[in-house]
Amino acid sequence: MTLSSYKIADFRSDTVTCPTPPMREAMMSAAVGDDVFGDDPTVNALQDKLAAMLGFEAALFVPTGTMSNFCAILSHCQRGEEYIVGQHAHCYRMEGGGAAVFGSVQPQPLEHQADGTLALAEIDAAIKPDDAHFAITRLLALENTFGGKVLPFAYVQQATQLAKSRGLVSHLDGARLFNAAVAQAAGNGTDAYLEARRIARCFDSVSVCLSKGLGTPAGSVLCGSRALISKAHRIRKMAGGGMRQVGFLAAAGIYALDHHVERLAQDHALARQFAEGLAGVDGLAVAAPQTNIVFVDLIGPAREKSAEFMAFLKSRDVLVLGLYRLRFVMHLDVDAAGVEQALAAIHAFFKVA
Repeated sequence: MTLSSYKIADFRSDTVTCPTPPMREAMMSAAVGDDVFGDDPTVNALQDKLAAMLGFEAALFVPTGTMSNFCAILSHCQRGEEYIVGQHAHCYRMEGGGAAVFGSVQPQPLEHQADGTLALAEIDAAIKPDDAHFAITRLLALENTFGGKVLPFAYVQQATQLAKSRGLVSHLDGARLFNAAVAQAAGNGTDAYLEARRIARCFDSVSVCLSKGLGTPAGSVLCGSRALISKAHRIRKMAGGGMRQVGFLAAAGIYALDHHVERLAQDHALARQFAEGLAGVDGLAVAAPQTNIVFVDLIGPAREKSAEFMAFLKSRDVLVLGLYRLRFVMHLDVDAAGVEQALAAIHAFFKVA
């Protein structure tokens, strides 16, 4: 049963989805074993499947995207080293400073450009010289999609090649990698799986979240070389991420990779429909979406009514995050009726005919 069945349109995040009936069936029929011992056949199958799909030697199933990024950074970097990252990137801003707190790995944050990229010249300038006064710059971490924006593929190639030329490795927080791939495929007239692989192969490691747009209950997968994944496996254990008969969750991931990737195009279409439905509403500035996320800014006198607006939306069973800047996220449990419900509520508040 979806959230739409309860007449609640929940746009807070694509993490709020419930497993579909076929996904539940796949979960309940999964073969399981003790994954700490490497004995869970469904976990092993998921890891092998995604590693092969993205062109890597190995992969590691972990409980969360935060742990996946954490394991990657600590596998690439040693104590006293640093990673270059965006000021608003999830693995810097939203993960509790784990790499610094537990790994003594220093972040070097840079400001994002308007398109979500980090300027190549600023990346180059941020790489520390080989001098005892400085931390050793070891890693470049990018995020794709970033705030719903797809990093241009040419930029991804240039940034990772720059890192490689300066002796750095690179990691992709690809929590929504498949959203980026679906959008990129639409522009290129190609296949979403091919585009995901093209993006991923620019990096030394990639983290993919299964519980966002792909709609599983939990879990992320870190992909990389066998040597990197061996290190990450040890770090996962230290962080308390070793799970036992977790094939039930892995089965959801396998199902999602087979059935929920190309359907992301529906979320992207709904995001465009939603943004277009807000055109001309006085008091709102709407950013044209590239994938499944629409940002809506309250401007002018409307900013003074932000709390009232949020309460009004909630009273109309429309849930969203933000205050002056709202983020509407399309996902598996939001349909066209939910979008129309949100548009009707917003138009009613602003008295748009």
